[in-house]
Amino acid sequence: MEKITNFFTNLMRKYLPEPFVLSIGLTILTMILAMIIEGQGFIKTTTDWGQGFWNLLSLTTQIAVVLAMGYVLATAPIVDKMLNKLASRIHTPRTAIIIATVVGCIGCYINWGFGLIVGGVIAKKLALKVKGVHYPLIIAAGYSGFTITGLGISGTIPALISSSTHPMVKEIGIIPFSETIFTLPMVITSLVIIVTLPLLNAMLHPKHKEGIIEIDPSLEDAQKEAAPTNLLGESTFATKLNNSRILSYLIGFVGIAYVIIYFIHGGSLELNMVNFIFLFLGIILLGTPGKYVASLNDGIKTISGIILQFPFYAGIMAIMAGSGLVDTIAKGFVSFSSAQTLPFWGLVSSFIINFFAPSAGGHWTIQGPFMIHAAKELGASIPKTAMSVQMGAAWNDLIQPFWVLPALALSKLKLKDIMGYTVVMMFWVGIVYVAAFLIWGYMG
Repeated sequence: MEKITNFFTNLMRKYLPEPFVLSIGLTILTMILAMIIEGQGFIKTTTDWGQGFWNLLSLTTQIAVVLAMGYVLATAPIVDKMLNKLASRIHTPRTAIIIATVVGCIGCYINWGFGLIVGGVIAKKLALKVKGVHYPLIIAAGYSGFTITGLGISGTIPALISSSTHPMVKEIGIIPFSETIFTLPMVITSLVIIVTLPLLNAMLHPKHKEGIIEIDPSLEDAQKEAAPTNLLGESTFATKLNNSRILSYLIGFVGIAYVIIYFIHGGSLELNMVNFIFLFLGIILLGTPGKYVASLNDGIKTISGIILQFPFYAGIMAIMAGSGLVDTIAKGFVSFSSAQTLPFWGLVSSFIINFFAPSAGGHWTIQGPFMIHAAKELGASIPKTAMSVQMGAAWNDLIQPFWVLPALALSKLKLKDIMGYTVVMMFWVGIVYVAAFLIWGYMG
């Protein structure tokens, strides 16, 4: 195992550039593929790219807000104390790797924005607490839980198609969670990942001391709670307002009251509502407006890369859709599919497409209609087909540089430092997901 890990780690360190460089490279590659495979001219390809560059601006903002609010929750005093208490009970490197993975998995199962941040936070705490932990590996382990997002209650595609307002409601109707993430095969798949992935990650830890890179102790200051705004200094009316718990609790109560009313009236758990809940829970947990602003300012530092790169991926997606590349890739797999194997080939094609479209929502917009059409033509299960698209993206996310950005911002590591480990994790997760969809596809 160590030889395999060292091979991929050394490969990534030598040849893997920064995530932004990769997004530029993927843009150029997609344009070349559109011109060669689809026969589309340079002017049309460039026009599609430019016109689509800002198409996902709303989604970019939603994702940025999810991560920023997730950071506030993951670093709130009550959560921070729980994580510190957990970290204080861990004393060996491999146990630390296991705990970082489990926390990341459970966090992402509940909500991907919260889990993506809390996995990195606990990984960093454990790296500071437990002597001899290989820092790049534990950060990769904390991030690896992100692959379970599609199986959780915040999975984009299952959450989307369970809503009465989703774009394809006329074609497929409303598909509840009971037919997607809460089916027995998907629940078992979740449990298999939560049990086996931490054990795999622990096995990846270097056996020899010379192969271990420990965390830089100077990063410990970054673990401490940010100094709240205006807590100290001259006692003025403005300072008292900044430090007012009454204001935070009042507006927090109003926010939570609206959430309750919203769900009583049949509202669905879509991304804007997730952000709304995160915002007001954060306000309540931080206690004062000043503390909330200070924590949010720190959280914003973790999402700068996403704000920069997502428009480039939106442009890539526009080329994929405008040129027909998505249909070509999907049709290539569907052409030899049956009703039983379509979910498997949907998983594989989605894995490939996710390199170019690392957003399950945007991904579904361009691949979903064709996959649903194929499912109807072949008589395949629509819920299984939809989940295959979701899980192909979730599988690919282990090696998709875009989503690693928050973990890199928290850890101060480079992509090449952790990608060798996530590649090995990707192979194991792929075995689990492929087996799950092959078995599920042949089930009644």
